[in-house]
Amino acid sequence: MTQPVYDRIGLGYSTTRRPDPRIAAQISRVLGDARTLVNVGAGAGAYEPPDRRVVAVEPSTAMITQRPAAAASCIQAIAEHLPFRDGTFDASLAVLTLHHWADRAAGLAELRRVVRRRVVLLTWDPAHGGEFWLIAEYFPDILALDRPRFPSVGSIERSLGRVRAIPVLVPHDCRDGFLGAFWRRPEAYLDPDVRGAISAFAQLDPEHVRRGAERLAGDLRSGRWEAQHGALRQQESLDLGYRLIVAEHG
Repeated sequence: MTQPVYDRIGLGYSTTRRPDPRIAAQISRVLGDARTLVNVGAGAGAYEPPDRRVVAVEPSTAMITQRPAAAASCIQAIAEHLPFRDGTFDASLAVLTLHHWADRAAGLAELRRVVRRRVVLLTWDPAHGGEFWLIAEYFPDILALDRPRFPSVGSIERSLGRVRAIPVLVPHDCRDGFLGAFWRRPEAYLDPDVRGAISAFAQLDPEHVRRGAERLAGDLRSGRWEAQHGALRQQESLDLGYRLIVAEHG
């Protein structure tokens, strides 16, 4: 098994990647009546619902060591080979992790195999495009990186059957520092600790990251960013292409 990406970039991850309660509530709603749950690619356990019986699966040692003492029990394994019998859980959950899997189709088949009721995924839809100012103007290489590795809704359906795709709007004060979280707080992207907990930045050429950050810093100083995007300061949330995918079974 190759070294999990978060064994290389995951140190300190739990500092900036805290669960956002609004996103957590949306996940809880689509989990519905599921009482038992496997959380695959669980990381530090950010979105594991406390009112359900959860087993976590995570390949990265660096992430497992950051799980709180009160978090669900965690098994070190990969999505493509889940160590459970068919239909062990009511539901499976995978939050912003599909793009790190070596074989997404195999991982999705495993998520379906081990459940009785439903599969729930939080992912990014590559059909949304590259309209986000951060990518379009400062870090265009992120789009080239992410489009091939995030599965389309259609490809997910080929693995899971018919799905519902539910938009997840990113709140302006999102607590979870994933790539799109700071759309209204551009200064945050200048912080190396923030960028260090976002896998896309960690996988870009460091020189490209440096140049993009310098352009953003210059545009913030000059007022160009404000002139181009200041209207975003009045918005409460934004659709950046994040989607909850729900597949029902049984």
